[in-house]
Amino acid sequence: MLGSTKTGDSKSTWKVLIMDKVTVKVMSHSCKMADITDQGVSLVEDLFRRRQPLPSMDAIYFVQPSKENVIMFLSDMSGREPLYKKAFVFFSSPVPKEFINHIKSDTSVLPRIGALREMNLEYFPIDNQAFITDHERALEELFGDVENPRKFDACLNMMATRIATVFASLKELPCVRYRAAKALDESTAATSWDLVPTKLAAAVWNCISKYKSTIPNFPQTETCELLILSRSVDQIAPVIHEWTYDAMCHDLLDMDGNKYVHEVPSKTGDQIERKEVLLEDHDLIWLELRHAHIADASERLHEKMANFVSKNKAAQIQQSGRDGSELSTRDLQKMVQALPQYTEQVDKISLHVEIAGKLNRIIREMGLRELGQLEQDLVFGDAGAKDVINFLRTKQDASPENKLRLMIIYASVYPEKFEGDKASKLMQLAKLSHEDMKVVYNMQLLAGSSDNKKTTGSFSLKFNAQKTKQAARKDRTGEEETWQLSRFYPMIEELIENLSKGELTKNEYSCMNEPSPTVQGGSLRGTQSASMHPSQISAPHSMRSKRTANWARAHHSDDGYSSDSSVRLASTDFKKMGQRIFVFIIGGATRSELRVCHKLTTKLRREVILGSATIDDPPQYITKLKLLPDRDLSLDGLRI
Repeated sequence: MLGSTKTGDSKSTWKVLIMDKVTVKVMSHSCKMADITDQGVSLVEDLFRRRQPLPSMDAIYFVQPSKENVIMFLSDMSGREPLYKKAFVFFSSPVPKEFINHIKSDTSVLPRIGALREMNLEYFPIDNQAFITDHERALEELFGDVENPRKFDACLNMMATRIATVFASLKELPCVRYRAAKALDESTAATSWDLVPTKLAAAVWNCISKYKSTIPNFPQTETCELLILSRSVDQIAPVIHEWTYDAMCHDLLDMDGNKYVHEVPSKTGDQIERKEVLLEDHDLIWLELRHAHIADASERLHEKMANFVSKNKAAQIQQSGRDGSELSTRDLQKMVQALPQYTEQVDKISLHVEIAGKLNRIIREMGLRELGQLEQDLVFGDAGAKDVINFLRTKQDASPENKLRLMIIYASVYPEKFEGDKASKLMQLAKLSHEDMKVVYNMQLLAGSSDNKKTTGSFSLKFNAQKTKQAARKDRTGEEETWQLSRFYPMIEELIENLSKGELTKNEYSCMNEPSPTVQGGSLRGTQSASMHPSQISAPHSMRSKRTANWARAHHSDDGYSSDSSVRLASTDFKKMGQRIFVFIIGGATRSELRVCHKLTTKLRREVILGSATIDDPPQYITKLKLLPDRDLSLDGLRI
């Protein structure tokens, strides 16, 4: 987009880039200021701010196709004295015809337009395998107030448009699968909450099918798979304590997105400076350790530091200086020579050593190991009511948030323990408020009718006398855990594996557009089309089966700084792998689900991309559950 304006006489001149609130966010998620200046942009402006006329410069408009934006653009460029010499206009999503006609009807503007195109870029990359549509209130607007269809439709349609722009920019035509709504029984229709994935899939397919005729070289047959799920597919993943470095940083530290603020001694050494760092892909240590178990990450950081000191002259000299021995002039000279490189490297390692130390301290102070063990035992059926009650009685000092998270997991595995007045008794024991009780209730509503609920007839009581514990998922056999507390895996891990094998049943996961039986062209991506067909035979479907905890196994890098070879997979040419798999989770995704997508990309040799309204850490998710309005589960037999 930025490069396409370099035509004819405008090759060497600087440009102005004009954006609105949404496109500024898209741009800041996608590239840095330096990348923009490299493309000849000298000034970035807000469409709705008062701007200085620059009649000798060309302008690039990257804006949403809204009525206000079109009016604003026309007022900039019409009349005798336009603000800029030429305008190159790019819209972030498909433009309604009436807006184009409105632009064409202004004859003074037409000759000043250098480009007028649909850019189809209205999503926000989180890393190289994840994006969000940035709908912070999706849970509330889509699953909360169904009395307000206007909000529901606006949120759903914008989400669909933004998801569709992902496929437009990647030139991929997906086979759109979605979690089908289940009727509660023969006499009642599916709940309106249950229908959200169906409605979103229809809206996404509606947008994407138009691209086939409007985007040049857009594929005409399916090239990838998209699976649309609601947050109800896994209620445990958003609240359970995840023990990987990335998840723990976002859960336990006060981070703003990927921004971490730490305190460092100032250059003079007499004061403390607050320094902002971004924990992102450009930090090789972060890239290497983010999916490692916290214990593994701490060990590897300790090794890196030791390695670094043993290999780096400056670090050794600094060490010996600290021991109290005098530094010779020669030593100081060596130190200064090694310093620039040393400072940058040791800063990076010590930053992560500090973060890991802080996490381990919080884990100790909050008694998270014991709580984490109970959470995982509940999920895998190794703990029951007695263990939860015992924990609540003995750990009175556990934080209310941690007790609430335990309650949500308990209610997911044992919904029958929250029937009638049982819930309020549990809440009294846990010393939780009515507000907190509402979170558990809303979680159960979102989950819909649970398969875990046991019939409580006299026969079942007799037959189930032996079985007092139930499991939300099964251990996946054949994969040993290297670290304690790494048993848990999100539901999507099994769903993606089944999708890849063609074992997702059609009645549970319907397809909006049946994939074409033949694929034209012999590209590697096309040749795997057979894997897109769901198997006719439905495989036995367990709630969870077994996964490798190899992401928590030690990788050793040969120096104290550079990242290990597993990180270099990031440069793999995914086009040579099988068809991409996209998974979109409507009410917010988690760090553990993001980790699974990275892990399965390597395992399945197919790039797995995660999309969601937002990426939520447990405190954010709980706040969103609190915001859902009080209401009974209404039945809504809306036809699609």
